[in-house]
Amino acid sequence: MTRAAFLFGLLSVAVPAFARAPETTLTINVTNLKGEPVDRASVIVRFISGHSVVKLGKAQSTQYELRTNQEGVAKFPPIPQGKIRVQVIDKRYQTWGNVIDVSEQQKTIDIKLNPPQSQYSAHE
Repeated sequence: MTRAAFLFGLLSVAVPAFARAPETTLTINVTNLKGEPVDRASVIVRFISGHSVVKLGKAQSTQYELRTNQEGVAKFPPIPQGKIRVQVIDKRYQTWGNVIDVSEQQKTIDIKLNPPQSQYSAHE
């Protein structure tokens, strides 16, 4: 066997091992009940399943946190497909959270935040 044939055979086995898992470009739009964008809201994405924690010997992030821009939009870098937990936190609104399965190349999630609820005390 020639050296070129050996290297070709080695590469044909090694390349699939390093192939990237399917990824999703995730965009999250956050508005209030009036449809107004919520800027500077914290948007946290945690991986639940379907992601690889180690890729090519390097540990990958299992969580991303971004803030929405003035239009209420948070755009994430490509993430591995699978189940994710999305949480949106803003002190002006109720916290929102949900588990979502992402399996397409592009995913847009529209989130409407509720105003805070009145607080009460049992000691009144």
